[in-house]
Amino acid sequence: MNFVVVGCGRVGAELSFRLFKNGHQVVVVDSNKESFNRLHQDFRGRTVEGEALSQDTWKRADMDHVDGVAVVTNSDTLNAVIGHTIRSYYPQVKQLLVRNYDPAMREMLEAFDLQFISSTSWGAERFQELLIDSSFRAIFSAGNGEVEMYEMSISPKWDGMTVAALLNDCSGTICAALTRAGRAELPSPEMKLKSGDLLTVSATLAGIKSLRERLQEGMEA
Repeated sequence: MNFVVVGCGRVGAELSFRLFKNGHQVVVVDSNKESFNRLHQDFRGRTVEGEALSQDTWKRADMDHVDGVAVVTNSDTLNAVIGHTIRSYYPQVKQLLVRNYDPAMREMLEAFDLQFISSTSWGAERFQELLIDSSFRAIFSAGNGEVEMYEMSISPKWDGMTVAALLNDCSGTICAALTRAGRAELPSPEMKLKSGDLLTVSATLAGIKSLRERLQEGMEA
């Protein structure tokens, strides 16, 4: 696949090399030629020096034949403008992602209806989860951490309890799978849990908090 990465800072350089290592064609765009020094020495993609809002830059990057674009400059405002411009002039681009650094700027990106990744919000969410309780292992994060999937082990205290009883009153929590003896299945609400089961749940932060409290009550009973 063909990708363009706009911005060759730390994130852009790392992303470009990862895409290249996975066999993709990569073009890195930056207005500062020295920024390309951040690229890994084994990177063999193309680099294009130029302003990200210039038609000439897009032409040299061969934007008409690109499958996906990542806009990862260090300016949230510039990322929003670049993303909006690309979507307006190159609607054939299948995937367009922009970076968000300042959480206060997220509303602006949402107003542009852009798909964005907020490393700050996502990172803060990870820190919070591990500080509160590391026994719930996050295995997937959707969006910027608003909804996540967790894997938890069922303790002997909950042996024989149904899935419905465990998740009762835990709004914002859905059971996605149950793994027993290495075999995963979609459990019914009436299915009884066994000690050692691995339960995979999809939940918001509020939902997983309620579930933690429910499990703590079971441990103290």
